Amino acid sequence: MEEIKTTDAANLEVFSEVLQSLAATDRDIMVVTSDSRGSGKLVPFGQKYPEQIVEVGIAEQNLVGVATGLASMGKKAFAVSPACFLTARALEQIKNDVAYSDNAVKLIGISAGVSYGALGTTHHSLHDYAVLRAINNITIVAPADNYETAEAIKEAAEMQSPIYLRFGKKAMPANLNSDASDFKIGKGRIIQEGSDLTFIATGEAVLPCVDAAKLLEKEYNISSKIISLHTIKPLDTELLLAAAENKKPIITVEEHSINGGLGEAVASLLFQNGCSNKFKIVGLPDDHTVSGSQTEIFNHYGISADGLRNTALNLLNA
Repeated sequence: MEEIKTTDAANLEVFSEVLQSLAATDRDIMVVTSDSRGSGKLVPFGQKYPEQIVEVGIAEQNLVGVATGLASMGKKAFAVSPACFLTARALEQIKNDVAYSDNAVKLIGISAGVSYGALGTTHHSLHDYAVLRAINNITIVAPADNYETAEAIKEAAEMQSPIYLRFGKKAMPANLNSDASDFKIGKGRIIQEGSDLTFIATGEAVLPCVDAAKLLEKEYNISSKIISLHTIKPLDTELLLAAAENKKPIITVEEHSINGGLGEAVASLLFQNGCSNKFKIVGLPDDHTVSGSQTEIFNHYGISADGLRNTALNLLNA
């Protein structure tokens, strides 16, 4: 397997590199794209392995259908398309052809969340966790850093059941915690320990929690635990219930609507199990999303170091 970069890169770039490495020794690796070869960082893959990539054009429903056919014949099919279209226009195909029919397609939602920035609501995917959580037989994963991305793709390639992996466009850290090298789909990852409150986040929303925790420690001597809950379905129930045992406040953070995503999944688990921690869901509100870059949108909705610090202080003092 080729050596993977260890410096900060967009998770999508790591996805492409790992996929190329896997395809070098596995002819069953197949990629299907919907005019998304460039945005999916798959041009090098296509150049190296032209017989292992299929382009269907701007036709997301066909994308999922073709990938399903390949998977049904034993191929390790990766269907790559912008998350906003993949999980909306092709939702029926995901539900029926992939999940219901139990075809092990690897659905790759690229440029997810608000990565498309100023292109606006039509190109944002703030619904994908919610709709896919409601469909039986599909795993949902949003890696936080390059390490989680590489491990997730390697695991996904060998999975015998459907999976959705979500990637943004921004460069992410190589590894948010080099001591936590025990990645496994379905099991959360502790980025740092803490005793005063817990941040539970997923995908590119984990990094702002790390930055907020530094501010809280420096300015207020507040110790924050941070969990990268890269797998939203199935939840790591053991880790989450253990995190709530100290009765300290819990803040969930996601690049998704506050409806139906990570926060509501965690809240449902905790409160149905008798937990009474102070609890706050941070995400995008049920409103028309403001326009701007990903960073500007994050700042506006408090998914930032300053915003999360203030949320934590308000919750601790409530």
